[in-house]
Amino acid sequence: MALHLPFPVFLLVGEKRMNQNEISTPICNFVRKYADSDAVRMHMPGHKGVSLTGWESRDITEITGADELFAPEGIIAESEANASRIFGCRTLYSAEGSSLCIRAMLYLVMRYAAEQRIPPLIAAARNVHKTFLTAAVLLDYPLEWIPCCGGDYLSCSVTPEALDALPERPAAVYVTSPDYLGNRCDIRALSEYCRKNGILLLVDQAHGAYLRFLPESMHAADLGADLCCDSAHKTLPALTGTAYLHIGNDAPAILARDARLALELFASTSPSYLLMQSLDAVNPVLAGDFPRRLRKTAERVGAVKQRLAAHGYALCGTEPMKITLCPQAFGYTGTMLAEMLEKQRIYAEFADEDHLVLMPSPMHTAEDLARTADALCEIPRRSPIVETPPRMQMPEAVLTPREAMMQPSETVPVEQAVGRICAEISVSCPPAVPVVMCGERIMPDAAECLRYYGKKEIRVAVTGS
Repeated sequence: MALHLPFPVFLLVGEKRMNQNEISTPICNFVRKYADSDAVRMHMPGHKGVSLTGWESRDITEITGADELFAPEGIIAESEANASRIFGCRTLYSAEGSSLCIRAMLYLVMRYAAEQRIPPLIAAARNVHKTFLTAAVLLDYPLEWIPCCGGDYLSCSVTPEALDALPERPAAVYVTSPDYLGNRCDIRALSEYCRKNGILLLVDQAHGAYLRFLPESMHAADLGADLCCDSAHKTLPALTGTAYLHIGNDAPAILARDARLALELFASTSPSYLLMQSLDAVNPVLAGDFPRRLRKTAERVGAVKQRLAAHGYALCGTEPMKITLCPQAFGYTGTMLAEMLEKQRIYAEFADEDHLVLMPSPMHTAEDLARTADALCEIPRRSPIVETPPRMQMPEAVLTPREAMMQPSETVPVEQAVGRICAEISVSCPPAVPVVMCGERIMPDAAECLRYYGKKEIRVAVTGS
């Protein structure tokens, strides 16, 4: 049964956008009016609006008229309806980042599976955020890892063919797209496969909120995902901690019906009104000239990539608003380049031995991008670094993530962990890519990989070997 929205949905891509004057900011308006009044705040929080950092007067709680995030009937409901119009699907707010949304998505799969009377098995690509594993521990989730293309599971390029090879049909497929390095899955092809086979498609799109506003939307909700999450703060002009949970228009009705229950199950009972104001304030920006600014910035980023490639840098990833360098062939590690940029007051998003990740935004000026490109192109090429990341086989799963977390454990040097069972919730050496999962046996190739990325110690189970 498909979801039917109780409000009109508008296409908002490229130049086809709503006038930003059509989008209200009810949360901001309410809080501003309250802050400007002579109210005596006999309610939380304890600062009572007295300024220490400058934000306190706008920091409130669920007073009369302020609505409630997980049972909205007033200003929050109106603001979420605005966001839903903008994203073209059912959109709910999170004041606890995409982490809250990921936990909610996994719980919703359990609700759906119970309704369908099928096992709640999730097949996931291994480049999951560690929040996925914490949710698996909390919910005692059955997981199946998807073999990815090319034999290198760290790349996690999931295809319909890989899903077709799974030994058991899952209730849901879970992918991260785009990932930290800017790689994307073919969400449309995956959604078509999943829809044909009665499987839910979940997408961790924390790095891809802006994809909705490209000239041709590449947002997972538009490409057929049943559930996806966006971190508003990663690629949109919102405060850190803001996020969206999106329910696809063709998703089973139970997902929209129980979405607030799922969010509330894992959320704080004191969601930040500062973050909700940020989400509210972003709506008219997104409905205004943001798509035009994004298109222009994406063109500039493309030009920067071309310039860097011409200078001799290797790049990876297909995401239009992320610059990921693979600099070892140029003679540097990503960490070296990051340190060199910082001397010029340019700060990268991420750096390790193999990569340097830069995240431009429409909030950057042309001068910002040129300054960054100039700094990188002033660096002379050196002899290549020939060391490469170790390859490893898929580890053996001995315990479920929950079983491993509940075992007595100890921290040992990586060299002494070979043959032991990992008891850490996440060993993420490459960005957001766990080398070994909680509950898996650590073999020599995994230990070598851990050492390569600077991991010296690891927590292992004392029993259950």
